[in-house]
Amino acid sequence: METARCKAFLASVETGSFSKAAEQLCYTASGVSQLVGALEKEFGFPLLSRSRKGVVPTANGKVLLPAIRSFLQQEEHLYQMAAELNGLEVGSVTIATYFSIATHWLPKVIRLFQEKYPNIEVRLFEGPRKEIKDKLENRQADIAFMSYIEPMLYDWIPLAEESMMAILPKDHPLAEAEVYPLSHCGEDKFIMPERGEDDDVMSMLRENGVEPNICFSTRESFAAMPLVEQGIGISIMNELLTKRWKYEVVKLPLDPPQKITLGIAAMDFEELSPAAKRFLKFAVEQLTCCEN
Repeated sequence: METARCKAFLASVETGSFSKAAEQLCYTASGVSQLVGALEKEFGFPLLSRSRKGVVPTANGKVLLPAIRSFLQQEEHLYQMAAELNGLEVGSVTIATYFSIATHWLPKVIRLFQEKYPNIEVRLFEGPRKEIKDKLENRQADIAFMSYIEPMLYDWIPLAEESMMAILPKDHPLAEAEVYPLSHCGEDKFIMPERGEDDDVMSMLRENGVEPNICFSTRESFAAMPLVEQGIGISIMNELLTKRWKYEVVKLPLDPPQKITLGIAAMDFEELSPAAKRFLKFAVEQLTCCEN
């Protein structure tokens, strides 16, 4: 199986068109189409559904997509290992992470890492937990910075505990209180991040037997801040996310207190590429020996 054919298929899926894939791979659109066609002939079934709007993977294409990504990753790992044997430190690492970690932890880590390893490319994807898990499982990310929730199906290194905070409008009846009772989430209008499915928040509420009164949802936790500021409702998020944001809101600890554990996950630490292993080791050293 030729890697050029696999790369053409993967680029077509990720960009949604042969022409955009061609730009990415420095081919012609017809060249990409021919490569994908040759791969389809090799497998014996269509991998892409073609239309005037572009291309999307067929059902069979979706099934093979993670395996093709893994196949191409192994090729990249091989080249990285050969480069290391020649005394070179090259490659790439793709990181999937929460917005809060991308904002507060990773900028300094990435800067210091690139100063030490200038020939290793670092790619960053920010998103909610469900998308981060998808990136890991579909082999689109090497490692992920995320929270620990049972069952933890990945290799895992804990880094820090963060308190969960209630975010209230300044005129909320409990704005002057010392804590916010978690049970009130069933009464107050609640703004739920991650399109209404925030794993960290929902897991915490389920464990405490609270059914939130969801009135609004956002894609990211930070997008809830201005809505709270306008009095639309209240929200809950980890304390790390609330740092540096200058909104006119009240932040209160929860009663009973709630914490989440943040750390680094991967499908298998031993199978990471040399570049990804370097970043993993470097990030753990930086984030455990210094204040976050």
